[in-house]
Amino acid sequence: MKKGIKRILSAFLAAVMVVCAAPLSGFVGLDFDLGWLDFSTKSSAFDPSGSCGENVTYTFDEDTGLLTISGTGDMQNYSLSESPFYNNRSIISIVINKGITSIGAYAFYYCFNLTSISIPDSVTSIGSSAFYGCSGLTSINIPDSVSSIGNSAFYGCRKITSIKIPNSVTSIGNLIFFDCDALSSIIVDKENIVYDSRENCNAIIKTKNNELIYGCKASIIPDGVTSIGDYAFYNCIGLTSINIPDSVTSIGSHAFGYCIDLTSINISDSITSIGYYAFSHCSGLTSIIIPNDVTSIGDCVFYECSGLTSIIIPDSVTSIGYSAFKGCCGMVSINLPDSVTSIGDSAFSGCSGMVSVNLSDSVTSIGRDAFEGCSSLLSINIPESVTYIGDNSFNGCSELTSITVNEKNSVYDSREKSNAIINSETDELIFGCKETVIPYSVTRIGDYAFSGCSGLTGISIPDSIKSIGASAFKYCNGLATINISNGVTNIGENAFYGCSGLTSISIPDSVTGISDSAFR
Repeated sequence: MKKGIKRILSAFLAAVMVVCAAPLSGFVGLDFDLGWLDFSTKSSAFDPSGSCGENVTYTFDEDTGLLTISGTGDMQNYSLSESPFYNNRSIISIVINKGITSIGAYAFYYCFNLTSISIPDSVTSIGSSAFYGCSGLTSINIPDSVSSIGNSAFYGCRKITSIKIPNSVTSIGNLIFFDCDALSSIIVDKENIVYDSRENCNAIIKTKNNELIYGCKASIIPDGVTSIGDYAFYNCIGLTSINIPDSVTSIGSHAFGYCIDLTSINISDSITSIGYYAFSHCSGLTSIIIPNDVTSIGDCVFYECSGLTSIIIPDSVTSIGYSAFKGCCGMVSINLPDSVTSIGDSAFSGCSGMVSVNLSDSVTSIGRDAFEGCSSLLSINIPESVTYIGDNSFNGCSELTSITVNEKNSVYDSREKSNAIINSETDELIFGCKETVIPYSVTRIGDYAFSGCSGLTGISIPDSIKSIGASAFKYCNGLATINISNGVTNIGENAFYGCSGLTSISIPDSVTGISDSAFR
């Protein structure tokens, strides 16, 4: 009876974790506290004996928590939750007997309470995600027989403090030690011809191309390394500073992503390329200097670097990528050099602390949502070089009071000192602010033109206006009165959505098309 209750409890817990654990595995960088669940009771959600390979069997001692793998040949490779040991809380230790040649993919996935494992020198490969999420594992000895370690093999093994890669290893997958917070010592056998950890740098370096493929919080990047690989330091909590030597020419995508404790980084002048998301979510970074030979700040490079207050961009940079500085709410100002010709979609979206921005005379395009949510931005000047402005580029810039377009601009204007951006060819007002006076020559108020302009209290729409676009005044919650002229024939959906302060509005008889959601 007692054993039956244990199995019921284990099955229930396993079911809970199947639902909870799988989605959590995608949220790298987030630390979820599951301490409210009590897993101290030993339980077995699987048969105490069975098969886990063609000629491989297992036995489990429920009283001691010992799992023994025996037989000859390879263990079976599994997908995510197929392993009989998946997410099992009762496994405390594992002994793999000599004769087993591989540890299968996902074999011990999410065995949270596993503390020790013995691997014989007959094993030649460790499969992808084999020990993924084994957060109780404190150490592991990889025997000299192992030649390959699969992707994410030890991902989330948060208590492992050191690891040694033997000379037999010739293949290492991606993300093998991601989220291993305690890891501070990485050693590669000095006889390994494919990888090394030269100069006691606590990193794994691919010897052939001098690429650092994995580092930890105690890493020192040695001279001679030419590139920092994708995800090399990703989610390396505890890394506070790093010096990149002059030998390095490129930083891979996500290389320092989610290094939330990183406060200081010296990027050498030799760097010519920085991969997308390279420093995303490095919330501790306060300043950065882009090297002189970098030509593009790629997509999401500094995404959500909320502590970033100072950045120097050299004349070599010609483009700012998609969401490059999105969420950098600590930035007060940005000065773009004359070399910059394009600003990508959402490039500075959510930079709520930004008071001023200097657009260079060479900028030709401003992407969609480029400055969306820059709620402290006071003024903007559109140079004559700009020929394209994407939708919602300044949506939610609630403090804007001054908008000017260079008088030589052939595509846009701000005629009659209207504090607005108007498409010259179509006479459409595409963006306005709380100080906007709509000129009589304007024929349409574009989609999202005043969206999020909380400082707007009232506005007069001249007779020249024929239509009001979708979400044109959305969330203008300070808007109390509005006068819609007799010339308006159409009001788009959500045009006045969220205008909670609106007390008076009159819809003229001329309006023949109006969305049901216009005044929600």
